[in-house]
Amino acid sequence: MIISNDKELREMKLVSEVVSFTLMEMQNFAAPGMSTQELDDYGATILARYGARSAPSLTYDFPGSTCISINNEVAHGVPSASRIIEEGDLLNIDVSAELNGYWSDNGGSIIVGRDIYGHSPLLEASRYILDGAIARIRGGVRINAIGQYIETFAGKRGYSVIKNLAGHGLGRALHESPDNILNYYDPSDKRRFRKGSVVAIETFITTGSTLAIQQADGWTLLGNKAGFAVQHEHTIVVTDGEPIVLTERFL
Repeated sequence: MIISNDKELREMKLVSEVVSFTLMEMQNFAAPGMSTQELDDYGATILARYGARSAPSLTYDFPGSTCISINNEVAHGVPSASRIIEEGDLLNIDVSAELNGYWSDNGGSIIVGRDIYGHSPLLEASRYILDGAIARIRGGVRINAIGQYIETFAGKRGYSVIKNLAGHGLGRALHESPDNILNYYDPSDKRRFRKGSVVAIETFITTGSTLAIQQADGWTLLGNKAGFAVQHEHTIVVTDGEPIVLTERFL
């Protein structure tokens, strides 16, 4: 989507505020002993309160309102009454929703309870890399330069990136052009960010995996190597200067 007027920007801010608030509340609510289904139900209640609808459910008939992934699950974890969150787990929640015909996407990983397994450096790296990537986006900047930044700084911290998941355009649908805003450098990609574009920038940072492999449930994606994975994501509007981060927490 290319923002063309003030109304579109207001609508994108509104749905993004709801999505961001839902993510924050779910992260605060998560606790050891809770099932991922209970956590998802809580998120669904918040979305419904604001009249928003789950984007993965609407778009893909995903069996949940949000995607909840734990430890070595890279993305698209299916909420389940039998999947119990434990102390020290790496928990990723990905919330995307539609409101009034506009769509936004926000994700983030946290440590549940105490950091008994020493995951903090991985989390901090992912947040740092996402913030740095977003700060470099302007109209006219090459899309592959952002992938290069993400891959380079992950390597400097001793981590890897997932190469078959990526950021994407959105706004009037969950996935729009530009697609495949990669977490690594693709020299063949000559595209540039356009002023006014709405895009979701995501980091998929791991302790070794480079691919996400779909599991038997048809949804959950595991890393191709043993270890851990985290994801952070913001929906932004590209400008000629500092991007507008729509999924900051306003509500």
